[in-house]
Amino acid sequence: MKKSFFYRNGLSIFFLGIFILALCGQSYFGWKEFNEQIRELGAREQSITEYFSSGHFLSSTFENFQSEFLQMSLYVILTISLRQAGSAESKDLEKREEVDREPDPNREGAPLPVKKGGWRLYVYQRSLSLAFVILFLLSWIAHLYGSYKELNFENSLKQEPMLGLIEFLKEPKFWFESFQNWQSEFISVASIVILSIFLRQKGSPESKPVDAADSETGK
Repeated sequence: MKKSFFYRNGLSIFFLGIFILALCGQSYFGWKEFNEQIRELGAREQSITEYFSSGHFLSSTFENFQSEFLQMSLYVILTISLRQAGSAESKDLEKREEVDREPDPNREGAPLPVKKGGWRLYVYQRSLSLAFVILFLLSWIAHLYGSYKELNFENSLKQEPMLGLIEFLKEPKFWFESFQNWQSEFISVASIVILSIFLRQKGSPESKPVDAADSETGK
């Protein structure tokens, strides 16, 4: 019996759903905070639609996005060659695994780039890491633009000089925001890699079997 659409896609539906709810919450409370800040500087309050194009919204949104995509791109790339003994998040220390074998164009259901071969296969073999790297770069640029726009908006309200983009990159604000988010992502990855050596969660693909030895590497 074929499972329902929601059963087959429950994980992505759940996370996309709570992402939208969290983004709505961030937008509403960010809008309230932003209006408080500019009211104190003597500016008129902005509507929520105006807020969506503000540097405050762009910066606060994309500084989180870019750190998440940086985390995932590094995780996908580094787990190709780096190992952690005993971790469920690592490949086996010695034997080659299924993900290491050469793609078979004759395999049933093989994606079109695999069947075509050549440059299409070359790109497709690296498409997951490429996607995350591109998403990171786009989010990083959007975060940079948002922070730059927010600072110059505040400067205009305070009647202070505007900064050029190169000047802004020399300021600590943008880099503080970036490293503040990056360090939290790096420690979260380190946590799942290390804790999965000793701890278990029955039924989760992110855990080793409950009865697996701590020294056993991989799922």
